[in-house]
Amino acid sequence: MSAVVGEAAEVSAPARTTLGIVVLGTLLVLMNYTAPIGTLPATATALGAGITGQVWILGGINLGLSASLLLAGRLADRYGLRRVFLAGGLGFALTTAGCAVAPGVGAFVAARTAQGLASAALLAAGLGLIGQAFPGGPRRAWATGLWGAALGAGITLGPLFAAGLGLLGGWWLAYAVLTAAALALAAASRRLPADAPVQRRAEGLDVLGALALSGAIACLVAALTGGRTGWTQPGVLACLVGFLGLLALFGIRQRRARHPIVRPGLFRAPLLRAATVGALFTGLSVIGFMSYLPTVLQRGHGYGALASAGIVAVWSGVSVLTALLARRLPAGFGGQAQLAVGLGLCGVGVVAGYGLAAGTYPLPRLLLGLAVAGAGSGLVNAALARLAVQSVPAELAGTGSGVNNTARYLGSAVGVTAAVVVSAWLDADAALLLAGALSLLGGLWVALVRERRCLS
Repeated sequence: MSAVVGEAAEVSAPARTTLGIVVLGTLLVLMNYTAPIGTLPATATALGAGITGQVWILGGINLGLSASLLLAGRLADRYGLRRVFLAGGLGFALTTAGCAVAPGVGAFVAARTAQGLASAALLAAGLGLIGQAFPGGPRRAWATGLWGAALGAGITLGPLFAAGLGLLGGWWLAYAVLTAAALALAAASRRLPADAPVQRRAEGLDVLGALALSGAIACLVAALTGGRTGWTQPGVLACLVGFLGLLALFGIRQRRARHPIVRPGLFRAPLLRAATVGALFTGLSVIGFMSYLPTVLQRGHGYGALASAGIVAVWSGVSVLTALLARRLPAGFGGQAQLAVGLGLCGVGVVAGYGLAAGTYPLPRLLLGLAVAGAGSGLVNAALARLAVQSVPAELAGTGSGVNNTARYLGSAVGVTAAVVVSAWLDADAALLLAGALSLLGGLWVALVRERRCLS
């Protein structure tokens, strides 16, 4: 703790203010993201949700989040990071209040989907603000490490926070408290530094291309979420067709647009490719399986919601500590190497849980595996935050953040669906092996990308 205080003392007051506000926003977003895990049975009962409704209670936020992250980053570059972050805070407060007062499952899922839009603004603009406040060097590594730690802390606290308040006053109480915290965040956001002039001169926005891309991602996530209860449903098939059609439209539009959503040459940068693939595989493997692990523990091993959340908290808790300590790694251990090693540790830790399908699985071995995976996740979170803002020009910090987070959360939507489907077809061990293999594959891919310049 004293080391962290010492780092903060050497940073300017405006930069500390920016970092504190962004870290708080990230923490709230991730706590809200995982909150339904801790209260799903009570929420489903109160809202009259069946199996399909429960799937959407857990996955609805991914629909809005994945579809709007890249657009939010692009808007932040075009209209200003501070302005988009403030709008995200106000939107987050409004939509979270909608969750608290939802009269039924349809209204709740609609509010959760809208929460995803506001969450995207906070995440994409927030990481861009850190890149703007910390131009490079050790201070940026320290700041992005704190941002990565906030991700892990939010995942850790969300289910515990929701389950604890659920015992005190009901499932809705967590959303009421988060609403008050979001209002405080929006008020504090007014203290953020004014947007840099370079952002106000940013190039135009391809609205049609943005709508096509967001629609395509939304259709894919809707199909993945709905497909968990049946892949031949008309709605699922329609979403898959819509995904392919809108993706084709986006591709055509990007070749013709004067100001494409993603510059054609942007992905020629090896570091951006490494960061994007690393984020995608993080979602596919680690986040996807860990989101499903509480269900495995509750259904297959008889743990309650609070106990299962506590077990998974070993993974996310260790990730917080590792992200904070990542800045102390040797200077020669760059972000790309850190990302590759982190994904490798995640794969090893996940595979250590093999045997979950058996009712007599030894808990100590699971906890050890979760701790190893948590160490890997901490390295990954810190590395991805650094790479997201360092692999793009300064005026595109929001776009870099949007690309990175889109890959992460789209991957998690695919990953949790894969875990559910593979577990249903085979068993939890098969899903676990798939997650471990994907993580190791992602680490290998990142390691093989040629890094043409050193990270600061």
